[in-house]
Amino acid sequence: MENQNSKPVNPLREIIDPFINLVKAPRALWGINIPYIIEGLVYFGILTILGKYCSENVALSDLQAGWIYGGVTGGITLSMLFLGGVSDKIGIARSLALSLFIMMIGRLIVSLSGTLELGNGPGSPMFYVMIAGLFMMVVAYGLYQPAAYAGIKKYTTPKTAAMGYAVIYALMNLGAFLSGFISPLVRHNFVDIFPPNGLTAVFWVYTILTLAAILGTVFILSKKADRDAVAQVKKEISELNSADSSAEDDSALSRDEKKNNKPFYRSLVLVGLAVFLLILSLLGKVSLPPYTEYIVLMGTIIWSVWEFLKVRPEHPFRDKRFVFFIFLLIPVQTLFAHNWLTIPYYLDRAFVGTFVGEYFEFFSNLNPILIFFLAPIIAAMTYKSDIYKMMILGTFVMAVPTFLLAVGPNAYLFLIYILIMTVGEAMWQPRFLQWIADIAPEGKTGAYMGIGQFPWVLTKLITSMYSGYFIANYVPKPDSGMEMRTGDMWLFYAAIAMISPIALWLARNWMKKNLMKRVE
Repeated sequence: MENQNSKPVNPLREIIDPFINLVKAPRALWGINIPYIIEGLVYFGILTILGKYCSENVALSDLQAGWIYGGVTGGITLSMLFLGGVSDKIGIARSLALSLFIMMIGRLIVSLSGTLELGNGPGSPMFYVMIAGLFMMVVAYGLYQPAAYAGIKKYTTPKTAAMGYAVIYALMNLGAFLSGFISPLVRHNFVDIFPPNGLTAVFWVYTILTLAAILGTVFILSKKADRDAVAQVKKEISELNSADSSAEDDSALSRDEKKNNKPFYRSLVLVGLAVFLLILSLLGKVSLPPYTEYIVLMGTIIWSVWEFLKVRPEHPFRDKRFVFFIFLLIPVQTLFAHNWLTIPYYLDRAFVGTFVGEYFEFFSNLNPILIFFLAPIIAAMTYKSDIYKMMILGTFVMAVPTFLLAVGPNAYLFLIYILIMTVGEAMWQPRFLQWIADIAPEGKTGAYMGIGQFPWVLTKLITSMYSGYFIANYVPKPDSGMEMRTGDMWLFYAAIAMISPIALWLARNWMKKNLMKRVE
């Protein structure tokens, strides 16, 4: 339950405090934050240009490029489930350096795919080289982000932890915004050296920046810096015994569950085979009845979830209201995915020949810098508001401006859309995790928080499956001779996004029943 007697929060202070804490933070925390700015720049920079690179350089169809996006973004989230605990075994500094090194090699390979004369098209050597590089990036990122957040936890106290997470989230968004400046500058100056569009040069720059992130991690996050940071944190914390004992209980529970996991592991093997079948079908290597590969993949995934839950009677997925809540957010979350699946294409093609089209990377990354400033201000203004009401209002404010884009390509309407949509995001996204923490039974907050991110995997995968179709048919290449129908596409996307606020409002009484008792 929110404390209604809390002192009012100064919005300006909310913006300034993260920077003050950043300056005062232990050196080890700088070893995480500085490379994280670079990684935010490179990661979101790659997402912005990957579709254009797949379509124009690798000569994939827009539909196939969408599937590549789904594999990369969805794969990263899935890889975190398997590699998230590695940093506990080999250490945070080693995990960060190792993951960044693997990411650098992956980005180097992607750069080579556009530099070497390998031919292009689906199934070409260029295609497979690019896929190999992207796969390495996906695996490495599954190790990198959990290690970074584990580092924030290690080098902050309960008093400064919230600010530590706020800083790293803000710096990631700042890095994403900076990519909008670097990418077009490099692309325009190297288009003659790396035809047809200079995108290969951008990948090379991102590879070099990843090397800089590695050096920053190695030299700043040294063993001495780690020891000093741990000593500083221990000095500020006096009561850890209860936390240690609860951690031992969790590990014991985990060992008991592993005894019954063999059926689950077998089901995961079948999921892998189903994914391989889907890839062969997309590349035209096998011929199957329509949608067979998708039915097989979804069937194996459902079976895996069932096998996983069978031996976990207390798992969060057994909570009907919780499951309903997190999956109900998928429609509005598709707008997040469209930030890289659709908007770069939309700006590049619908505004071709204009300033917006020439610098589509910059305009594609306006959302992060707005979040950087708006999130703390809106949090300060609404901290006393009912969480569930903020979820309804926030998702509504985020979804409704999408109808502005249904009018047709208009730079001013696009900027208004980005502004209002970001306000909505700032209203509900921070409250999402707060709501999960509030409804979680005592002792299960961590489990609920982790599972709460699972629908984000499905959002990435589902959205990437149909976004390529809409790009190809509603935002075709300017020289294709096809009619541009961007308004129809955005109208459809707006209708999808509106499902979330409407359903949240309709289910408000059922959702709050019993759950509010936990909060109180």
